[in-house]
Amino acid sequence: MTLFIDGDAFPNLLKPIVIKAIERLKLQTYVIANKKINVGKSKYLDYLIVEQGADEADNKIVEMVVENDLVITADIPLADRIISKNAHAIDHRGELYSVENIKQYLTMRNFMQEMRDAGEVTGGPKAFGQKDAQNFANQLNAFFQKTLK
Repeated sequence: MTLFIDGDAFPNLLKPIVIKAIERLKLQTYVIANKKINVGKSKYLDYLIVEQGADEADNKIVEMVVENDLVITADIPLADRIISKNAHAIDHRGELYSVENIKQYLTMRNFMQEMRDAGEVTGGPKAFGQKDAQNFANQLNAFFQKTLK
């Protein structure tokens, strides 16, 4: 299994959690973004900077990911593309996307986008906090325990 981190808007609170998991599991990891992102240092961690562009990092992740890899991303359309390749995706708040739930998340995301495009002020997500980081850590641990037996 390879771990991919969508570097766009990766929360600082998650960096030590991810580095600890990478080191403990000796898990090859790629951070992919269109600018320099520092998650930490590990001999298992590589940084890939792609060209500027809305979906360049997403496209690189989809190109590299194979079945059973894990991608950390808050990007629901990217998660949908990952799931379609029989890989796994988890968001920053600990939601594990799956075949069973990804279409529901995608539908809600598209609906909210349509509302914003129509001029509706919908507000953004609540601020990322320690509880979110704990939920992420718990879900990441559970995922690894289940899949790396």
